[in-house]
Amino acid sequence: MTRISIAAFLLSLTAQAQASLGLSPMRLGLPLQPGEVHSGALDLSSAAAAAVRVRGELLDFYIDESMTPQFVRNRPQEAAHSCRGWLIVNPMEAELAPQEHQLVRYTLRVPAGTAPGSYYCAAGFTALPSAEQLRQTGLRATVRVVAVFYAVVGERKAEGEISGLRLERAAGPEERWVAVLTIRNSGGWHFRPQGEVQIQGEGGKVLETLQVPSFPVLPQRQQQFVLPVTQAAPDAIRRLKAEVDIGAGELQEAAIDVPTRTAAH
Repeated sequence: MTRISIAAFLLSLTAQAQASLGLSPMRLGLPLQPGEVHSGALDLSSAAAAAVRVRGELLDFYIDESMTPQFVRNRPQEAAHSCRGWLIVNPMEAELAPQEHQLVRYTLRVPAGTAPGSYYCAAGFTALPSAEQLRQTGLRATVRVVAVFYAVVGERKAEGEISGLRLERAAGPEERWVAVLTIRNSGGWHFRPQGEVQIQGEGGKVLETLQVPSFPVLPQRQQQFVLPVTQAAPDAIRRLKAEVDIGAGELQEAAIDVPTRTAAH
């Protein structure tokens, strides 16, 4: 098989797997107490034309500066808030027939004495290439679906603030600009902020309004929200104004002036 045909085969294989492997729900928020045991089930499904072998694993996760969740088998930096050691999933390996749904049962055991706060982890399921696919390419092209668990121990309390706001040119050959809003979570619970960033011109005229996506800010973390500017002309921007509700019962505001030279160059 030529290099081009191998690449085409892998792209086809990946597209088929992405379209055929499903998992529901993909996010669970579970209010729990120290010492509590919670059990439930996930629906793992395949719409592939042939049987597919699936392998599960327990994961830590974090969110990088580009707002992309990253899933890893073990991340020591997340140890203080990881629930990976509490999670049991069964089965961890299965073969799904075409159009088959498989119940995957899970149990979360919160240790006695756990401090109040948010704890998070994930269960990932990977579609493995068949023996025939490996014979044709000698390479592995795998696709993973993930369910994220948030164990919320005790009464949730949002603590944090807007810690940064700036306008910057996005990386790439084209002239594109983004508003970067940074929110600090100084508490022990995750939260999902709501709000907007106004792009203003001369005299406070609103040129464009950017919505802050409902995206988690993990405990004891700063999270960047990168918001593309798509309508306002860069050389017309004079001010950014953010209004955000982190769930603490008050609206937080921040604003910066944008010098003409920064917007234009």
